[in-house]
Amino acid sequence: MTTTWQDRYSGAVMNTFGVPKLMLERGAGAHVWDADGNEYLDMLAGIAVNSLGHAHPALVQAVSTQLATLGHVSNLFATEPQLRLAERLVEMVGGDARVFLSNSGTEANEAALKVTRRTGRTKIVATEDAFHGRTMGALALTATEAYRAPFEPLPGDVVWVPFGDAEALAAAVDEQTAAVIVEPLQGEAGVNVPPRDYLLAVREITSRHGALMWIDEIQTGIGRTGTLLAHRNPELFDGEVVPDLVTLAKGLGGGVPIGATVALGATASLLVPGNHGTTFGGNPIATAAANAVLDTIEDDDLLTHVEGVGEILRKGLEADPRVTEIRGAGLMLGLTLADSVDTATLVDAALAAGLIINVPRVGRVRLVPPLVLTVDDAERFLTAFATALDAAGVSP
Repeated sequence: MTTTWQDRYSGAVMNTFGVPKLMLERGAGAHVWDADGNEYLDMLAGIAVNSLGHAHPALVQAVSTQLATLGHVSNLFATEPQLRLAERLVEMVGGDARVFLSNSGTEANEAALKVTRRTGRTKIVATEDAFHGRTMGALALTATEAYRAPFEPLPGDVVWVPFGDAEALAAAVDEQTAAVIVEPLQGEAGVNVPPRDYLLAVREITSRHGALMWIDEIQTGIGRTGTLLAHRNPELFDGEVVPDLVTLAKGLGGGVPIGATVALGATASLLVPGNHGTTFGGNPIATAAANAVLDTIEDDDLLTHVEGVGEILRKGLEADPRVTEIRGAGLMLGLTLADSVDTATLVDAALAAGLIINVPRVGRVRLVPPLVLTVDDAERFLTAFATALDAAGVSP
């Protein structure tokens, strides 16, 4: 069976991802099953997307009910799910804000990039090891040269500085800078965490030069670290900053494609009719899904749950001498292993142990499971992960 579907995949799908190792057929909670009937504990959640796990009743009901009522009308018309979600995001971010709804994190960042151009400046300061998307504008902000090089020239005037280095940032930002874009935690790099006062420094530096502070919460937002917005997590950061732009996606829709660009204060008025648009963005199905996600996070007190289960994972991993560092908070954890085992070897060993994990760099593991991961799931992971490390030959 495996050979058959892989051949079909190779014959029909562009080779942008390589041929997958598994064909998944169904899921429930933090568990998925492949076409051969094998069960896996999903510690990746569709790359930090499936915040409510798989087949969550609230999400299924919200999408089914909405599709049976009104599926798509375009942005020539308003819908109640769209308005409700926009109002909730404004309340979440705080201040005098406005929202542009799109279909993905990349699109959310593209919209924010267009906002920065409306300041009359073009220079953007980003950080090394950052990932902001793969469309041409978002790709121009992404630090990995291997991603950018095949598509250059990209929209220019982007400068990169080391993540978490306030002095380097201060040296790079000037009166020509339109914005500084920063992730609270860098997910694609294996969960990098900056100093506690870093975001306060970013706010001070941007304000001093009249530049926008743009926080990319696409991976970190919507409860991932134990707070709705990671940049407000007191476990991670001192003080409270008020940014000019916040971009969201991934966990917001719980698996249904959605993105959101939230602009605060005067920044919210920079885009006017004709400047930007979307056909599918903010459609009733996606916004109904996002509302269901936010409802469930609140009704089930998932933020408290994320903190508790995350602590179980952290303590269990700290007991393994092969894990030399644990970064992050809640259910966004990055691990450094004592032995830099080959990435594919570790992924395969995890699959054999019944785990889906992500190894973004050699010797680094990223854990971003569903927010509904149970205590039993966490304990199962710790046992299976130790087995996977044994099988991969990882030593202290």
